[in-house]
Amino acid sequence: MPKHGKRYLEALKLVDLTKRYSPREAIELVKKTAYANFDESIEVHINLGIDPRQADQNVRSSVALPHGTGKTPRVLVFAVGEAARIAQEAGADYVGSDDLVRQIESGWLEFDAAIAMADQMGKVGPLGRILGRRGLMPNPRSGTVIRSPEDLPQVIKEVKGGRVEFRNDRTGNIHVAIGRKSFDTQKLLENLYVLVDAVNRARPSAVKGTFIRSITVTSTMGPPIALDVAQTLEEAQAFVQ
Repeated sequence: MPKHGKRYLEALKLVDLTKRYSPREAIELVKKTAYANFDESIEVHINLGIDPRQADQNVRSSVALPHGTGKTPRVLVFAVGEAARIAQEAGADYVGSDDLVRQIESGWLEFDAAIAMADQMGKVGPLGRILGRRGLMPNPRSGTVIRSPEDLPQVIKEVKGGRVEFRNDRTGNIHVAIGRKSFDTQKLLENLYVLVDAVNRARPSAVKGTFIRSITVTSTMGPPIALDVAQTLEEAQAFVQ
């Protein structure tokens, strides 16, 4: 068992581990228990009732958080010609094709999100073994494979403005940052609602029974706080509608 420090244990005393908190209670509590001397990320961890070994049960999509994550991501775009010009003018941090492929193959990964024009996927595809493990591989399901150059500005704007990708890991869990402890409670709450609703809407048709089994919020260094799943889903749906 890992050993926790004194400050963690003090924060843990504020959490009732047997309780399932309302969304607002959980967000207020996670801010109180974020004890580190830096602006900790606030993270959501969702356990899904899926079999991640089955391809038709895997969950992958993206959603634009209304208040962003507190970090402006560095965006890389695989494009040439007119599409490359449009991407540069739209604010992409890195734009290229074969040159970027070679850099990534050499170990360069100084970016947070990758977008690809559809005509570049033949070159980008072999990078899956590198980018896939880090959640950086462009994918049509997450809206990061683009067919028309005219769509690039909007996609780049959304990614830089708070659009996040989510996908289950091999244990059937989703992990997404929804902001920083410096965010006010309402902004974190609204980001939580939008994320949870998007995950629920991404339910694969092959999944039977309960889809979202548990939802937990935590800060980078703080203790976990469990949410009441039914209440969270109901409030999320009401907010998004």
